[in-house]
Amino acid sequence: MIRTGRTLSSRWLGSVFGIERCSFHTRPPLFLCPALRQAPLQRVQQILPRKLHVQAAAQTQAAEVEQLETVKQPIKQLPAQCTGCGAPSQTTIPGQPGYFDVNRRAVAEYLGIAAPRSQPPRKIDKAVENALLGLDLDELERQGVDLKTLVRDDPGPASDPDLAAVANTNPPPICERCHNLVHHGTGSPIFHPSVESLRETILESPYKYNHVYHVLDAADFPMSLLPRIAQLMEAMPLRSHNRRSRNAKYYANKKTEVSFIITRADLLGATKEDVDHLLPYLRETLRDALGRNGDRVRLGNLKCVSAKRGWWTQSLKEDIYQRGGGGWLVGKANVGKSNLFSAVFPKGRMVDKPPKHDISVDLFPAPDAPDKQTPAYMEDYVDEMNDYSLLPPVQPETPYPAMPLVSPLPGTTASPIRLAFGGGKGELIDLPGLPRSDLETHVQEEHRGSLVMRNRLRPAQQVLAPGKSLLLGGFIRITPRTPDVVFLAYNFTPLKEHVTSTAKAIGVQERTDPVNVENIALPEASENIKLAGSYQLHHDVTKKRTGPLTSKSGLDLPLEKLPFRVLAVDILIEGCGWVEIVAQVSKRRFPVSTPSPTLPGPKAQSARPSRVPEKNGEQHELLQSLDLSDPDALEAEKFLQSDSSESWPVVDVFTPEGRYVSSRRPLNAWLINKPKASASGNRPRRSMRFAKKRDKEARRRSSQMEG
Repeated sequence: MIRTGRTLSSRWLGSVFGIERCSFHTRPPLFLCPALRQAPLQRVQQILPRKLHVQAAAQTQAAEVEQLETVKQPIKQLPAQCTGCGAPSQTTIPGQPGYFDVNRRAVAEYLGIAAPRSQPPRKIDKAVENALLGLDLDELERQGVDLKTLVRDDPGPASDPDLAAVANTNPPPICERCHNLVHHGTGSPIFHPSVESLRETILESPYKYNHVYHVLDAADFPMSLLPRIAQLMEAMPLRSHNRRSRNAKYYANKKTEVSFIITRADLLGATKEDVDHLLPYLRETLRDALGRNGDRVRLGNLKCVSAKRGWWTQSLKEDIYQRGGGGWLVGKANVGKSNLFSAVFPKGRMVDKPPKHDISVDLFPAPDAPDKQTPAYMEDYVDEMNDYSLLPPVQPETPYPAMPLVSPLPGTTASPIRLAFGGGKGELIDLPGLPRSDLETHVQEEHRGSLVMRNRLRPAQQVLAPGKSLLLGGFIRITPRTPDVVFLAYNFTPLKEHVTSTAKAIGVQERTDPVNVENIALPEASENIKLAGSYQLHHDVTKKRTGPLTSKSGLDLPLEKLPFRVLAVDILIEGCGWVEIVAQVSKRRFPVSTPSPTLPGPKAQSARPSRVPEKNGEQHELLQSLDLSDPDALEAEKFLQSDSSESWPVVDVFTPEGRYVSSRRPLNAWLINKPKASASGNRPRRSMRFAKKRDKEARRRSSQMEG
């Protein structure tokens, strides 16, 4: 029989297993139903051997009793939580998070039921042994080499307790679900908690000072943002530009601050310097996503990190350690919280001093001489824990604890994972992810892994002429609506792109045209294709796209002298990435870029502000600076006053159920990640035609001279 440690919250168990408290058709195990704790010890002992041990369904009760007598008693207990997903440990419900199979070799060796397997000798060890056997000890002593000083007789855990603990402690095993995710790549996501449950969990923090790290994904930034994160988590409001704004505010005698962390920054650029240059863009994009209050806040708490490359993780780790208290990783599912947790957790910093906060976990120590009649797995089941607590117990602090499991499966973390650091200075808590997107439910199971963007992409330029459409994975379609305009598309998603005519694209998406184009969506998803949105290309990127025409090192032409404008927008696909759409239009047809400032003279006197209602900030600024004495400016005013959305270049996006799509200002990622052009200044290869003719003539002359 296996002891699984202390029980966890009933509400967390409901969120993990999708069941209500004590709503079982059969008798529940002890660690899932607190009501069994009120039963007498003898009654509990009669229940557990039948429910906690994993048996085949065809075995009889007599066979179970006989097997229990022959099984070796474990010398250890399972951890209270799975170190990979944080689910409460259990041995009764296979297929659920936290289930441990005692027949698995790693679990049996950890519990002491099975003897550890002997490791075969390594070749390098054999080579070192042969080299040592050939040494002349007398010669080494004459040279002053004492072999006794090279070998420590007593390793002495007291000399370095941290290293000794690391060397002598076997890492705990992970549950069957985590084992399948690591070794087989299969698994099912958990039931995602709500924002209210996360807020209540943070409110149960034992620390006075807490810090919420709102983790965002760079792949679809800012779609993974919670716009009202400070209000939702009852944290301190974001500081405004006012110099008198408060830098501290307490709720219920607790101070909670918020920071924005953009993970997987290596998807945006090849080098750290390239991503550093994008930080102003990321800050302005975050302001747009925060709504009308975005322009009022400072956003000095925005950081961009990459756990894969180690960019900015060291500075964030130092901030977490110096700040102390409770650090909470909050975000949507599959944004990289667990990977960030492993990169920024302060490892190896145990301080030999009394903790600042009471986070002791040795509440129920095992007795020195336990009763032989009481099984080992029964010692810690009768406890006094609060069954209504959403926060699980903290794990014993170690210098190098086991980190949470990193997996592309959305919803890998099943329960909060608490790890202390600094000798009680603080904790870092990895919370389960909030619901993000269920796009994978419309995709075939074997292709769901292709929805996750793992590496930086360098896409090819796709040309969308009139009547053409772009297919992504065969089930997402981007169709230009504006005629007589050529669009350029750059696919920064792991989905395979295909350009074809709009009629054929509709047939592939709805599975009505037998075109040899792969559609990874489910058959029922193809029957529910809807318009997700129509997006206007109203962002002017002429300055960045014209290159030497407007650069100071080139022709340095002013924008008003160019007969065209370049417009762009980024189409975001939730959880996958983005598609950059660019179009070049005539200046007279689409005068959307800001003209040059008005010059002194008669034209300056005719400039006046527009009285039309403001559509957005860009149009308002454009109207303020228009020179109405210019025919192009008059046409621009008429264009901006028109309510027709066809005035801008427009693209339509069709997806299953008409969801999972948004837009943002263009990142111009193709200019950063485009393939480098081959050097044109190299000397061309010399032709061998005349060289062969010259060699032939030289041989002929030499033969004549010899003759």
